[in-house]
Amino acid sequence: MEQTVEQKLKALYDLQTIHTKIDRIRQVRGELPMEVADLEDEVEGLETRIQKIKSELDDLEDAIVTRKNVIRDAQANIKKYEGQLNEVKNNREYDAISKEVEIQGLDIQVSEKKIKEFGFEITTKTQIYEKAVADLEGRQHDLDAKKAELDTITGETEKDEQELTAEAEKAKANIEERLLTAYTRLRGNAKNGLAVVTIQRDSCSGCFNQIPPQRQSDIRQRKKIIVCEHCGRILVDEQMALEAEPA
Repeated sequence: MEQTVEQKLKALYDLQTIHTKIDRIRQVRGELPMEVADLEDEVEGLETRIQKIKSELDDLEDAIVTRKNVIRDAQANIKKYEGQLNEVKNNREYDAISKEVEIQGLDIQVSEKKIKEFGFEITTKTQIYEKAVADLEGRQHDLDAKKAELDTITGETEKDEQELTAEAEKAKANIEERLLTAYTRLRGNAKNGLAVVTIQRDSCSGCFNQIPPQRQSDIRQRKKIIVCEHCGRILVDEQMALEAEPA
């Protein structure tokens, strides 16, 4: 059976009323879900950074061990070559062994320099690592607090939101597709989510612009769907809002 314009308006207003209740529930959560998501990203980033620094510190420690082994081997070689110097038979052998001793000495100098550089780098990176760990602890604490807050609010409102969402789906079934599409578009474009609004003090309660008396009269007759000339929202009369309120 074809709906009257009044029935269509009432169906739209009923849907708007349900969506407004859902919006209020979500407003209670506010920016918390976004804040939690941002903190989760920050914590993950810090954990990745800490792991990277830890790996770099491990590599530096390994490099120091390698350089210490080079020094130990070079010192052993020098001792061996110095022993051979006492047994040389000519200048050519003496020069060759002396050159090897010199090379081993240079290896020791380079390794000692590298060990100092690696030590300095370890000190610097350790400071960065400790700061990142402290930052992670702080961010994790913030995240835990925000999650607990969000869980509390969600726990208090989740059932109501689910029930209202189910009501909204039922209400949509009473609205023709063309009107529902227009309603959804209007609601998406409105900052406050209001697609259907009442007349209040001779004005549109969505944008607060004044509505001419004749247009108000047309709205109250409920003979056609009328939209605000300024904001495009669907207008209903004050009485419809009163009729929609539970007794």
